[in-house]
Amino acid sequence: MLKICVSGSEGKMGSRIIDLAKEDPELEVAAGFDVSGNAELGITACECLIDFTMPAATMEHLALCEKLKKPMVIGTTGLSEEEKAKIKEASAHIPVVLSANMSTGVNLLFKLIAEASKVLGEDYEVNIVEAHHAEKKDAPSGTAKEMARIVKSVKGEIEIPIDSVREGEIVGEHTITFESDVDLLEITHSAKTRDIFAKGALKAAKFAAGKKSGLFTMKDVLDI
Repeated sequence: MLKICVSGSEGKMGSRIIDLAKEDPELEVAAGFDVSGNAELGITACECLIDFTMPAATMEHLALCEKLKKPMVIGTTGLSEEEKAKIKEASAHIPVVLSANMSTGVNLLFKLIAEASKVLGEDYEVNIVEAHHAEKKDAPSGTAKEMARIVKSVKGEIEIPIDSVREGEIVGEHTITFESDVDLLEITHSAKTRDIFAKGALKAAKFAAGKKSGLFTMKDVLDI
């Protein structure tokens, strides 16, 4: 049985991860902590930390995981390039799964975007629209940025407009369009509940716990 710890345990994602982990016979919730909790005590008690917090807090938890030699799953968005570089440095000593989106469906979306980018020529314009709940602070979303990065990795540094919507209780919606003068291809993923992210994070924790070190994504976890 794998002992996990969840940071941001009182938040929407953290609390749902804990609820689902308690239903999984392969997992034990050894600890959970939030802003006022003892992070080092919680991380010491576990075999893998799952972190969905804020960039500054994630970096503090990363340093503790590196110190205590604990695997880490990072679902935090809005990380700077400097912070991502620090995560990569830490992954030389501990296993880290870092993903802009833990959903199986979204990671399949990434693969479809790469295929479409390879097949569709320069006469196709690319646009991305993403929508999330009103409380989401970063925009564009990490998922939308990754979608744009994938297209550019194939087509080069083309302009890709990203429209962000923040309203209501939208869990997460992402649409990319490839449009020419004669047709339009649209690929959309819509999250119904946060469970898709929570389940992906738990799957990532099981994956990370079996590694000695390295920086991984959900593509590695899902083998796609």
